[in-house]
Amino acid sequence: MREIKVLSKSVREYKKLSIITPVLISMEVVIECIIPFITATLVNQIKSGCDLNTIIKYGLLLIVMAFLSLAFGGIAGSTSATAACGFAKNLRKDMFYNIQNYSFENIDKFSTSSLITRMTTDVTNVQNAYMMIIRTAIRSPLMLIFAFVMAFVMGGRMAMIFLVVVPILATGLGFVIYKTFPLFRKVFKKYDALNKSIQENIKGMRVVKSFVREEYEQKKFETAAEDVCADFTRAERILAFNGPLMQFCMYVVMVFVLSFGSYTIITSRGLDFNIGQFSAILTYNFMILSSLMMLSMIFVMLTLAGESAKRIVEVLEEISTLANPENPVYEVRDGSIEFENVSFKYSQKAERMVLSNINLKINSGETIGIIGGTGSSKTSLVQLIPRLYDASEGVVKVGGLDVRKYDLESLRYQVAVVLQKNILFSGTIKENLRWGNKDATDEELAEVCRLACAEEFINQFPLKYDTYVEQGGANLSGGQKQRLCIARALLKKPKILILDDSTSAVDTRTDAKIRKALKEFMPETTKIIIAQRTASVEDADRIIVMDGGCINGIGTHKQLLAENEIYREIYYSQNKAGGQDEN
Repeated sequence: MREIKVLSKSVREYKKLSIITPVLISMEVVIECIIPFITATLVNQIKSGCDLNTIIKYGLLLIVMAFLSLAFGGIAGSTSATAACGFAKNLRKDMFYNIQNYSFENIDKFSTSSLITRMTTDVTNVQNAYMMIIRTAIRSPLMLIFAFVMAFVMGGRMAMIFLVVVPILATGLGFVIYKTFPLFRKVFKKYDALNKSIQENIKGMRVVKSFVREEYEQKKFETAAEDVCADFTRAERILAFNGPLMQFCMYVVMVFVLSFGSYTIITSRGLDFNIGQFSAILTYNFMILSSLMMLSMIFVMLTLAGESAKRIVEVLEEISTLANPENPVYEVRDGSIEFENVSFKYSQKAERMVLSNINLKINSGETIGIIGGTGSSKTSLVQLIPRLYDASEGVVKVGGLDVRKYDLESLRYQVAVVLQKNILFSGTIKENLRWGNKDATDEELAEVCRLACAEEFINQFPLKYDTYVEQGGANLSGGQKQRLCIARALLKKPKILILDDSTSAVDTRTDAKIRKALKEFMPETTKIIIAQRTASVEDADRIIVMDGGCINGIGTHKQLLAENEIYREIYYSQNKAGGQDEN
């Protein structure tokens, strides 16, 4: 019921069509159940020697009712398809919108491949189930009830056979659901693993080919695909039991009706049971058993969709771990930053802190370099500034105010981050740059590209700023992508600019030009540069040395070279063969 309540919110504007469909189906079923009764009456009239006018009257009535049944069924098919597709559209929209509000912690909870499976395969399963519910799931029970009633009206004791058959079918259906439900639950997790394998392979295709690992990837995919296939095969084998059981019951009823009905007609000379009743009871037999067959398919579909619905609801009900306060502050005063006794871990279940007891004060307009070995938590430190994560302990302040008191959008608009992984989207260079400022003029685009040293390669393209960027920037080099991402961040004109190892793919000369341009273009902006190369942070006002999630040292390049062992080791390993002091 919880899943139904949550999913029903996505029906919205398709609620009217969802109500109209069952009404139309009900009319179709009523007419279909009356037709055999009229047919039986016509048969008896012909047997008793009626005239041609009577036959024409009944014939026209049957034609009109057949057309009405067809019309109601056709319209119901159209309305149910529109309602189901619209429901699926809204469902995907609601999921996507909620995912956009997720914090990084929420995203870490779901794998990318799992989210894709939930928004595609799972939504399709629920869509099909919804269409079946508002159409077939209404039609089959109604048909079963009406046909049952009419069978007793027309056949009397003859219809008692259905009271024997229905429990047999119900037992078989219960067995099928009991056995298949756990298999469907398992198979979706394996779907996630299969999608993950595909995603990794396509994303890392260049690496796969450069290391000639195609065969290994093929085997990995084959293993995942066979795993999914095996579970589905087991489920299908159980589902296949449904068909023969239905056929068995159908033929049992048919044999009983044919033999016992014929015997009754002959022995009573048509007084207890006549030819018209005989034809009607056979028709109702097919209606009842067909309805039961459809009901079994519905239950199987609902079993499959039930697990999909749970996975969808998990995404819809996931609440962001980051939220705006009741009365948020919308104005960031300046680019000053302060860490007060800050400790942080990515998950509450994590055993150790990624950052421990960080105390740091950065003045507005300062240029700060951050350096340290791999895994020293440099990126974790700066992710707390735009509140991509919240500190587990302590307070992070921007502009003299706790970041948790700001409106999230306002804070993040004033903190531009160029991450390690440079992400560009499908579209032109101009469209990608305007992520920083959608209203930026062509002159502003040219200015930030000049500052980021991107103008020199953009102008070499025939279409310049209208050059199309492939998905993920596949048609650009690593250095070109980095420079475009820096230019995009500059368009925001932020109070704080964070460059997270974002010049690693450019040469040292270009790196120096970018740093010089940033210093001249935005002197009042606080600039934080995370780098692996000491050359990238040498001219910073202060350099922070990170080690094991703690601040190991703070100072200028000369101070750290003289006093800090870690910084000195990094510097000499990059710049000199020996460990002599700098002249």
